[in-house]
Parts: sequence; C-alpha cells; structure tokens
Amino acid sequence: MHNIKLTIAYDGSDFSGWQAQPGQPTIQGALSDVASNLTQENCQIYGAGRTDAGVHALGQAAHFRSQSALSAAEFMRAFNALLPPAIRVTSAEEVGPDFHARWSALAKTYQYRILRARVLPPFESRYVLHDPFPLDIAAMARAARLFEGSHDFSSFAASTGTEEGDRDRSPVREISCSRLFARKGNYFDGKGFLTSIESTSASLDETANSQAAESDELLYVVRGKSFLRYMVRKIVGTLLDVGRGKIGLEDIPQLLEARDRSRSGPTTPPQGLYLVSVEYADPWKL
Repeated sequence: MHNIKLTIAYDGSDFSGWQAQPGQPTIQGALSDVASNLTQENCQIYGAGRTDAGVHALGQAAHFRSQSALSAAEFMRAFNALLPPAIRVTSAEEVGPDFHARWSALAKTYQYRILRARVLPPFESRYVLHDPFPLDIAAMARAARLFEGSHDFSSFAASTGTEEGDRDRSPVREISCSRLFARKGNYFDGKGFLTSIESTSASLDETANSQAAESDELLYVVRGKSFLRYMVRKIVGTLLDVGRGKIGLEDIPQLLEARDRSRSGPTTPPQGLYLVSVEYADPWKL
C-alpha cells in the first residue's frame, strides 16, 4: 500500500468548502473522485484542514492510500489533467505509512487580504475583502499581536453546529504569529500583475508609517497548530472594529476572557482568506 502526499492550490470561490458533501461541489470530493477513477479503488482524500466555502488555498496538504503502481509524479500529472482548472496539485510525493495530513501537521499559516484601494479591481472581487474606509492601521497592528500565545478562543469561534460538538471541542489554541502587514501598489498602472504590489519588509508592530497609512492592501498573517471554525475571520473582523474605533486595545484581553462569541467583531467574508502552508516535522519520505 502506497501513501501519497499532495500539496494543493485552489480557488474556493465556486466550491462548498473542502469537506465532501452529497450533491455539492467540494475540493475533497473532486480530488477523491479523480483518485478513485485513476486507481479503480475507493480512495478517500484526507486534508490537513477543512476550509470553508469560498476560502482559497495556496498550500493545502492532503494524502491518500492506494495499491496503484502509478508513481507520485504520474499521479500529479493525472490529477492536473482531470481536475477542474480551479484545483491544482502543485507537488506529490510518496511518504511513510504513518503520515497523516491532519494529525501529523505541526502548524498552519493563513493569510487574510483586505484591499484598501478606492476602486475594487474586477479581477480581485473574489479574492479580497474590499474596505477603502479610514482605519487606524497602527492600532490594528498592535491589536493583532495580542492574539499571540495560548488563549481560549471561544469568543472568536463559530459553533460546531451541535451542543455535543461544542462541549467536546477544546477552545484553547496556541498562536505563534499574529501580524498585520501593509502592501503598496497601483492596480491600474497598466503594467500588469508582476509589478502591481511591493511588500513592506516588516510588519506594522508599533506605528504605521506613511506608506502603510496609504497602503493599497492590508495582509493579516496568522500561524498556529490548529484553528477553530471561523476563528481567523472573526479575528479579522475584530481587528477591523479596532481600526474603526469600535473596540479598544484594552478590550482584546477582555474579549478573550469573556468566552462569548457575541461580543467579538463580525465574521468577515470568506473570499479574503487563504490557507498558505502546512508544516510537518520532517519530509516523511521513504
């Protein structure tokens, strides 16, 4: 039995999330269908995380087991020939039998994009949250740092959908990085995408410089072992409320202690969120 690890990028706009659902287009469902077709086996794809409807991925990780004689490279070529254009396998490798995309993961990194430009480019409408209104970016950057460390994130998570699920789920999560970055660029300069954005070299830790204050895009980056449902999107909504002056920096520790999701900021739309990468302890190669 071979264990094949995949790294996957996808545009989640037209999918009902990662997890397979009867009668709904999903990333897991599309991958499992192709794997079963290629191997003539009942293949199940296991992902590192369950992204929600409309959420994108640059480096989702997954694995499946098969007795097929196809090599990892052959699987990669075949997947990309049969999958819809919105899903691409960017790498494939055979790994050891103990590897599991979800349970072996050490950390995941997510990004959330907030476009600050006055006009929303049509090419970006499915990939960013558009918010051109005044924001205190320096306050947002300081607030972002307050989420680092081990906290009970009950105030920043949606229900699992059942009382039993909520009761059995631990709301404590360890966040190793929670930072806000500013990016500057002109989307309508006629030079195309290659020169459209330049990234600042450092996060906005304490003060927002003039470039950040006039930035075309804010990028929230968060890294942790695991996340609760809607957790990143509710943190971003809370940071935006900080930027609008609705929530103060002193309120963030109180929101964490309250364990009351009704008191945090709104859940931002899914299209700005990306699963960037999943980290593992070692290559897991044979």
